Amino acid sequence: EAGGAALGRAADKLFSLSGLFAVRKPKGPTSAAVLNLLKERLLAEAGVQTNGKKRNQVLKIGHGGTLDSAATGVLVVGIGKGTKMLGTMLAGSKKYTAIGMLGKATDTLDATGKVTEEKPYDQVTKGDLENVLQKFTGDIMQVPPLYSALKKDGERLSTLMKRGEAVEAKPARPVRVYSLSLQHFQPPLFTLDVECGGGFYVRSLVNDIGKELSTCATVQELTRTKQGPFTLEEHALQEDKWTIDEIAQSLELCTALLLEEPARKKLKTEHAGETAV
Repeated sequence: EAGGAALGRAADKLFSLSGLFAVRKPKGPTSAAVLNLLKERLLAEAGVQTNGKKRNQVLKIGHGGTLDSAATGVLVVGIGKGTKMLGTMLAGSKKYTAIGMLGKATDTLDATGKVTEEKPYDQVTKGDLENVLQKFTGDIMQVPPLYSALKKDGERLSTLMKRGEAVEAKPARPVRVYSLSLQHFQPPLFTLDVECGGGFYVRSLVNDIGKELSTCATVQELTRTKQGPFTLEEHALQEDKWTIDEIAQSLELCTALLLEEPARKKLKTEHAGETAV
């Protein structure tokens, strides 16, 4: 009996959870798979029996912006009424650390893809790279990767590509880069810190940088270090903390965090007096 009562309380607590929190996405699974694993863990802990399809109706949970399967870092999760707040996360600012590799291009623009091109890169200096970064700061136009979660006729581009269907590139679209800096340069590898707005693809950035340097480049590793007010160090729950109590605690902390979050991010411009419209 006591066990049943405890499970009942755990289930009540689980279904009363509401708000936004962040988890650390591991490398490998898709963002959707991470969410399903999280959901399974929580329902199992609460002793809620679900059969496959029902799972989604039982517990409302969603994420605030896809991370590539090969990428790691902050994945913002909405639970209960928090799922309605995820839209603001998609549009908000994000920070990434990316390791790029010069001299190689792949079809996916990252290390998971097939190599499509190889070019010499020894002519590229640290200065060249730093100069090129200035061209990719501010409001820029960017073509999203073909292998992406973007959809055509309701199907993901990546799914169509994997089936071998011809997929046309989406048109370039405006994206915003608040800051972009070179952290390390050890050819062929270079490390970038990027802070950007919604709809931005770091894989496209690295690919474009390669072209701009008259060689090619692809993402080797990608980590999202911040999304909105959530940072990887302070707020993202490791897998061993995916429990009802840990998430309840995290939700309290994050509710306070979201209230403090300044509403608008200013674009760093040359003249501090001007703010980007």
